Amino acid sequence: MNFLLETLQVVVMSVYYNIEAFVKLFIPLKKKNVTGEIVLITGAGSGIGRLMAEKFAPLGVSLILWDINQKGLKETAKLVKEKGAQRIHYYICDCSDKAEVYRVADQVKREAGDVSILINNAGIVTGRKFMEAPDSLIEKTMEVNTMAHFWTYKAFLPAMTANNHGHLVSIASSAGLIGVNGLADYCASKFAAIGFAESVALELLATGKDGVKTTIVCPYFINTGMFDGCSSKWPRLIPMLDPDYVAKKIIEAILTDQVYLLLPKSMYFVMGLKNSLQWKQAALLGRYLGGTENLEPYETLHFKLH
Repeated sequence: MNFLLETLQVVVMSVYYNIEAFVKLFIPLKKKNVTGEIVLITGAGSGIGRLMAEKFAPLGVSLILWDINQKGLKETAKLVKEKGAQRIHYYICDCSDKAEVYRVADQVKREAGDVSILINNAGIVTGRKFMEAPDSLIEKTMEVNTMAHFWTYKAFLPAMTANNHGHLVSIASSAGLIGVNGLADYCASKFAAIGFAESVALELLATGKDGVKTTIVCPYFINTGMFDGCSSKWPRLIPMLDPDYVAKKIIEAILTDQVYLLLPKSMYFVMGLKNSLQWKQAALLGRYLGGTENLEPYETLHFKLH
């Protein structure tokens, strides 16, 4: 196919996809049936991870819960059982440790079966400016927020591709789309997580594995305790997010095979601005949005999870 023909094809299909997306804004999306799916959620011992588990509980899925906090895991398991979950397995797992991820993943396969919906949710934030952050904390941020996704994909993606069925979910952050003052290591880890998830999604499409869906979630700061001290300078434009609302929107995105989810909706506008502004204007936008001036440092946060 020659250059002009392929270019015309791209232009025509781009217009078609834009029209399709616009039309879908006015049509309720059909939700898929996840009964019988095996859902693994990392960082399930608290916060968004726990809330997602609770919302999956009545949907007829098998829940696999991972966290480093045994007490939190037990509490989540109890809560999801009360919400109607019939099949629950929970495991202590340090997602930053590759060997431990592979070991626990093998245990999951033996005891519960092949995971078909993988939700990489575990995350940490140091709360230090770049030059004030110890190397060990920077490394831990990258290990938990980024590298853990590599190891869980390696562990569970082969079964999904073999069946051409599954769903990969990356709980990233709006800080993975736009740099944030005082969150250099966190932003780097989330930028990397998004790039990794997008690249694997393209690999799946290129190899004909379109039955394995992907969802990338990029929320603004959530009131889970992970970002204590943060605030929104203009809460009517970009509010701090309610955890239950975020969990609800994530589940909806999974059930409707939504590829990208930015929260709140105003983040779509902010990202459009960011991608069209010159550097000085982008810096001005960052100061205008504010939000991290009072972020609590690591000693207070103790690696709080999502």
